Amino acid sequence: MKMIFSVQGMTCASCVNRVEKIVARIEGVKSVNVNLASNQAQVEVDPSKVSSKQIIEAIEKLGYVAKNMDENHEQKEKKLLLSIQGMTCSSCVNRVEKVISKLDGVRSVNVNLAANQAQVEIQDGSLDPQTIITAVEELGYETSFIEDDMESDVKDVQELETKKLRKDFTYSAVVTIIVLIGSIPHMMEGWGAWLPDLITNPLFLLLLTSYVQLVPGWRFYSNSYKVLKNKSADMNVLVAMGTTSAWLYSGAMTLFPVTLTDMGFPYQLYYDVTTVITTLILLGRYFEAKAKGKTSTAIKTLMSLQAKTARVNRNGKELEIPVGQVEINDEVIVRPGERIPVDGVVIRGKSAVDESMLTGESIPVEKTEGNEVIGATINKSGSFTLRATKVGKETALAQIIRMVNEAQGSKAPIQRIVDLVSAYFVPSVVVIATLSFIVWYVVGPDPSLIFALTTFIAVLIIACPCALGLATPTAIMVGTEKGAENGVLIKDATSLELAHKTNTVVLDKTGTITEGKPKLTDLFSTNIVSEDELLKTVASVETSSEHPLGEAIVSAAKEKGLSLDEVTSFEAIVGHGILANVNGKEVLVGNIKLMKKFEIDVGQLIDKTEQLADQGKTPMYAAINGQFAGVIAVADTLKKNTVQAVQMLKAMGLEVIMLTGDHKRTAQAIAKEAGIDHFIAEVLPEHKAEEIEKLQNEGKVVAMVGDGINDAPALAQADLGIALGTGTDVAMETANITLMRGDIIGVVTALKLSKATMRMIWQNLGWAFGYNVVLIPVAAGLLYPFFGLFLNPMLAGAAMAFSSVSVILNTLRLRKFKTEVV
Repeated sequence: MKMIFSVQGMTCASCVNRVEKIVARIEGVKSVNVNLASNQAQVEVDPSKVSSKQIIEAIEKLGYVAKNMDENHEQKEKKLLLSIQGMTCSSCVNRVEKVISKLDGVRSVNVNLAANQAQVEIQDGSLDPQTIITAVEELGYETSFIEDDMESDVKDVQELETKKLRKDFTYSAVVTIIVLIGSIPHMMEGWGAWLPDLITNPLFLLLLTSYVQLVPGWRFYSNSYKVLKNKSADMNVLVAMGTTSAWLYSGAMTLFPVTLTDMGFPYQLYYDVTTVITTLILLGRYFEAKAKGKTSTAIKTLMSLQAKTARVNRNGKELEIPVGQVEINDEVIVRPGERIPVDGVVIRGKSAVDESMLTGESIPVEKTEGNEVIGATINKSGSFTLRATKVGKETALAQIIRMVNEAQGSKAPIQRIVDLVSAYFVPSVVVIATLSFIVWYVVGPDPSLIFALTTFIAVLIIACPCALGLATPTAIMVGTEKGAENGVLIKDATSLELAHKTNTVVLDKTGTITEGKPKLTDLFSTNIVSEDELLKTVASVETSSEHPLGEAIVSAAKEKGLSLDEVTSFEAIVGHGILANVNGKEVLVGNIKLMKKFEIDVGQLIDKTEQLADQGKTPMYAAINGQFAGVIAVADTLKKNTVQAVQMLKAMGLEVIMLTGDHKRTAQAIAKEAGIDHFIAEVLPEHKAEEIEKLQNEGKVVAMVGDGINDAPALAQADLGIALGTGTDVAMETANITLMRGDIIGVVTALKLSKATMRMIWQNLGWAFGYNVVLIPVAAGLLYPFFGLFLNPMLAGAAMAFSSVSVILNTLRLRKFKTEVV
């Protein structure tokens, strides 16, 4: 069986050899032929031993982007996004992931507690997606698919849940206040004599407490039933066990006081404890829901940027249509102050466009005919017409939304450890609570039953797996959101965690450190011609040349408003330069070899040309009618923020290295100008990945920053690949992080954001683990033998209720992160 694969990113014969070698090693591959010209690979396989997915993964490990060209050979992968309502802690997350991962056809699953979402990757066609919904709903959670146009529906569901929590808390709080007042005489003898008998009546208190337990607090029983039915447990079970113990003991003592006291049970009512705990936990849940909503604003904000309608020119008529109906090649008219509806190319008019939503750059960018514009950016001044090139899910905004959504739903490696701990958390708490009850019932002070029951309830109530479950995903969500706000698109949580470990940053030169487009930098003329006349003459010659250096000279002449002369003859002298005739004058433009060939004396400017070469510039000599006329220098100039970014990276303690194929002399000059101490020059494109590997073998954690197709293998080889969004699609597909702005100041932002996010995660985990490690033993009565202190269950309920809130509020501080974009 033959399979055909598209392989993007190959640049030379070495790439071909590398791809053929790794594919041939796969068991089941009979033969492989890679064609550099067509960027395709033909692979003959035994389909019973190897799948196209295995081949694609092998090729992509080399840093290339591979795709099966024959859709019939194997089903495509498909990513599904689910909304899952009802999850309350990390135990819920583990349970949902476990049941989905067991389904045939599921490749991976990531559940995000903070977003109430799950990302599921399946083999398209191998599994009915509805099966996933059924499996999750059998666990007791409300589940639905999220489509592009359903984000608002998910938002409505979340808002309804928040409103329901607020209502439940309000009703519970009102009843709890009455119960607290009515419990005063039962807690403190001699107090509350002025209270009406009805309020202090135990039967009335039982009725009110039952309402709190069974109406606002019913969610704990309902959720407990669902998880216990699936032979699991979560925080709802802990809350239900704790409050029910106090409620049933109090109810039994109210209905059968004589019988129970005669049996040796002490008379004690816990109605105040039961209602206060339930109310406080509902309050905590409400605050948690509100705070979680604040951590997940990125997608909503991005979607709100999309224009609702577009003004198109069809068949000579100007029509205003919904943006979803715009088609590729439609002519779209954009007026001042409007959002650009779709991605496209300006074909008429000019304007300045605010692209800050993509790049973080506040200064509007001038757009004229031939310039690309991005949907959702704002047209600030003039009107223009664009030809639509990308619409719907293909626009840059749609891709950003997809990337941010996937990043927020992904898991950092550190979260895997937390999930493992959380899986054993609830059972461990139940064991500790039970043991504390037994110990204090046997050795506790009189009445030992009450003391034992109090510690049992306190342990169950104070344990909080929610804080553990929220510690990492909330920080990831806010971190990726801050990145998206400032033009730093992070592929997944793993990339965010990797970035903070980086100690070496390798910068590609052309298009990354420099503009990638040569510009005229210096002009020196002799006394036979003025500088403007020299530029005009040389530019006239270069109009017939396609060399990038010549284009830079022509552009400089046009910018100065010089009118160019007609060239009547033109001869390219290979390896030397050009001989041309301009207005009857014989003109030579080229290198020093050309001057020597025609015996032109350049001695008067030789010092200048050497200085230019030392600065990394390319000097071009010109002679008119056999006389030396001057020197024009062209160079690929640094991007405006390069020097500042390099200084910032070095100030962070990072080693900065420049990687280039240029000659050492040129590389040294560019590196010096950029403030880079170390550079690797004369590196062929196919060897860039090898240079990265050498650095890694020295024990360095390497971030590679590049923008071109030839950077893709190096981006993949690096521990962290960072691609400039102004570069190629292949580079961005391979990279872990994409910078929408075209300069490396975004690298500083990305690395600092990673460090800030990881610092926040460790703070959250420190709080969550510390809270449970310290307070569970306290609730179990550890301090009583030494200080005579034990934890009141109501205080335990308050602490538990606000532990999760404190983690989220701490995470929200990350929203104050200051970008390095200037």
